[in-house]
Amino acid sequence: MISFKQLPIEAKAAVAAGVVFFSMVVSRSYLAEKLDFRTRRWLLRLQMALFANALMLMGSLHVWRSTVTTFTRSSAASSFCFMLWKIAVFTFLALAHSSFFTLLFLVAEEPYFFSLAAYTCLGAYIILIFFLFTLGTVEQAYKFLAGRGTKAGTGNKNRTAMKPVLAVMLTVVLTVVGLLNASQPPTVNSVEIPVHKLPSTMNNLKVVLLSDIHLGPTVGKTKLAMIVRMVKALKPDITVIVGDLTDAEAKIIRPAVEPLGELDSPLGTYFVTGNHEYYTSDVSNWFELLKSFNIQPLHNENVKIVSPKSTSDWFCLAGVDDIEADVLHYSGHGMDLKKALRGCSSEHAIVLLAHQPIAAKWALQERPDINLILSGHTHGGQMFPLNAGAYLLNPFFVGLYKVGQNTFVYVSPGTMYFGIPMRLGSRAEITEIILRSP
Repeated sequence: MISFKQLPIEAKAAVAAGVVFFSMVVSRSYLAEKLDFRTRRWLLRLQMALFANALMLMGSLHVWRSTVTTFTRSSAASSFCFMLWKIAVFTFLALAHSSFFTLLFLVAEEPYFFSLAAYTCLGAYIILIFFLFTLGTVEQAYKFLAGRGTKAGTGNKNRTAMKPVLAVMLTVVLTVVGLLNASQPPTVNSVEIPVHKLPSTMNNLKVVLLSDIHLGPTVGKTKLAMIVRMVKALKPDITVIVGDLTDAEAKIIRPAVEPLGELDSPLGTYFVTGNHEYYTSDVSNWFELLKSFNIQPLHNENVKIVSPKSTSDWFCLAGVDDIEADVLHYSGHGMDLKKALRGCSSEHAIVLLAHQPIAAKWALQERPDINLILSGHTHGGQMFPLNAGAYLLNPFFVGLYKVGQNTFVYVSPGTMYFGIPMRLGSRAEITEIILRSP
């Protein structure tokens, strides 16, 4: 039997990742009720950081071998420039690995430069891994189809050397494009949605949808203030925030949240939790903080939105907790559609706020009389090559979907970004939704 010491380092990293993942399962299933919130918060974040780093280690070894080890036998291996290159690659990998730990130690009113650099390297790391894998697969396919995999000649060596060079060049270009794209203000996307049984006195009611702002290591007060200014310029009747507002504890990042106090929609501003709120293990404090800014959390509950023109006309605005609360065994929280829609009958229009599209799907299976569901979570994939995964994992990906005869689902691509300050193949968005009475 092969001992652990004899295993290749990639296999050791895989074993380490498995151990950390098992500890996460145990923590969620058996220790959730025994640990206080603060201990649970740190344990969960530490486990997630360690799990991600264990998985990344396998990729980092491949990056090092492809971009450094491949050239060690070349004539340039002893040069000063090659030494600088090795230092650059090592620094790049170290920064990418450190990104997950910034959630624990580097969150403030405005992002630290180190956090921005670390998460930029993480984004570039994902792109580089993709191109190294893709080009490697193409190379192997070429060798197989050409019938030459047995003897390596000069041409083969040149192609092997060109693979990492091309991958690095593509990564640099896409990283720059992604950074520039994400640095732009969110686009304002105006969407008209017919809402069955919406009173005629509420025709043209304007709802502004925000999602996935992710206040934390790379999004701070300046960006949030910009978002608030843009929302106020739209003069919405209602503003809704459908989760993932934050990645940090309320006390730590409170100064960055202050611009939210300037939201003044006449029919109210409402909030539902996303999965990242539960990762903070600080939801109660966030609810209290948001209430101090006149933002009402919908914690498996609903409110009547009454027409400004007629007090007898109204629709039901409901919100459910994110489904991750059930996975984390977060006490007192979890998606409860029956509770959220208590008092909401099919005689009036029903609008539901649910962070994840899968929750929207479940809600419609239970209550097909819901007329409109507003979600987020997917980020539109945020950046290449993650777009494909986000598309495949969610029943609704991004934009407007019609379900049945009288139901619509709108999924926001996110108002900012999570961690990595890049967007490729997607664009941050503030959604202006015009409700139409049929």
